[in-house]
Amino acid sequence: MDTFILIVNLIGTVAFAASGAMIGLRKNMDIFGMCILGLTTATGGGVIRDLILGLTPPMAFRDPTSATVALVVSAVFFARRVRRLLMHNPEHYRILLFWMDALGLGAFTVIGVELAYQRAMEPTFFLLVFVGVVTGVGGGVIRDLLAQEVPYIFVKHVYACASLAGAMLCAGLWRWAGSMAAMLAGMATVVLIRVLAAHYHWNLPKAKQ
Repeated sequence: MDTFILIVNLIGTVAFAASGAMIGLRKNMDIFGMCILGLTTATGGGVIRDLILGLTPPMAFRDPTSATVALVVSAVFFARRVRRLLMHNPEHYRILLFWMDALGLGAFTVIGVELAYQRAMEPTFFLLVFVGVVTGVGGGVIRDLLAQEVPYIFVKHVYACASLAGAMLCAGLWRWAGSMAAMLAGMATVVLIRVLAAHYHWNLPKAKQ
């Protein structure tokens, strides 16, 4: 189980670091800016999660593995060939960013549920879901704010709702289906909803003047 958790966490870290670095690339940031954006996207949700659960200092500061992976991934995206490939083909950029964001959201949502279940004294359903969603969307919110963009969770393809659905399914299945099955189901649900929302252009109602 520890290996499975490690793999899911690695998937989320790589995916969100890539999405952060790609936003930095589009914003014409230098390598420092891209690395900071990748780092905060990959670790920001986890830091917020740990503070909610009373885990201080947050794990990102106790174990540098995730931060190191995020910085390496961000630096790779700054490489000249990678920059040219992505910036000269907007469709490749759009597709890769979408998948990185979807995978990162799914992975970190269920990691949040898992950690809340293991560390909280009373892991109620509400707490599991809340921590899962915060872990999933937190890094993306910080990324968008640093990049001076409206956060995805407010405007893009039921982004937060996908995380919410995945967290609810994961938390609901946990006791009787087992942790691994619950996490796989929750992660798959998040990614599936993001794919369907993008394909069918699903969005929540928006305020209009």
